[in-house]
Amino acid sequence: MTGTVDVPNLTPNQINALVVLMVEARELTNSELKELAGFTLTGPDNAKLVRLGLVETDRSHRPFSHQLTDEGWRVVRQLHASTPPSSGRSATRSLFTLLSNLHRSLDRLRLSHADFFARPAAPAAVRDQNDVEGQIRAAYHELARRPGAWVGLADLRDRLGAQDRGTVDATLREMVRQDGVRIIPVANTKSLAARDRAAAVRIGDEENHALAIGPA
Repeated sequence: MTGTVDVPNLTPNQINALVVLMVEARELTNSELKELAGFTLTGPDNAKLVRLGLVETDRSHRPFSHQLTDEGWRVVRQLHASTPPSSGRSATRSLFTLLSNLHRSLDRLRLSHADFFARPAAPAAVRDQNDVEGQIRAAYHELARRPGAWVGLADLRDRLGAQDRGTVDATLREMVRQDGVRIIPVANTKSLAARDRAAAVRIGDEENHALAIGPA
């Protein structure tokens, strides 16, 4: 990319990753990226964004998760002012047009990108009404040795008793979008018991077996 010295030379896939991380305004796992945008951030694309200081990648669990750094936010805010990459096709050029118009509108409103894309906290009344999520969180905290510890979904489902499976799965898929909530597959699938496999929740294209809830 040659429009400004402040923006490194990025591929269309790297640009897409930055934009998705901006509009979601939160840490995303590769499973979530796949579900939201149809791709994962791995290999050379991931390595380059990390090396440039635009993305932080947490490799302590699978699937890996990514979030924008302060520098990443600065760069993605300025993408509209840069020339699209020569390898970019119509979709990339359309994205740059959208970013340009977005920047103009936010500038007129005197609103930052971070504020515009910030995820609003659910009102307390709505949280109280979400009985299933409350039951999941209560069961987790009974099982977890400390906040953020991993708990198997099989043990969690045992605590939830006769709660509807479809409702629990849908709630888990919504919860994983919240700060502090992670749901991951077990890397060594040979270690899984039959009850662990049966308790898995499918998110994107992966079966997931463990839940962690840490500080938001």
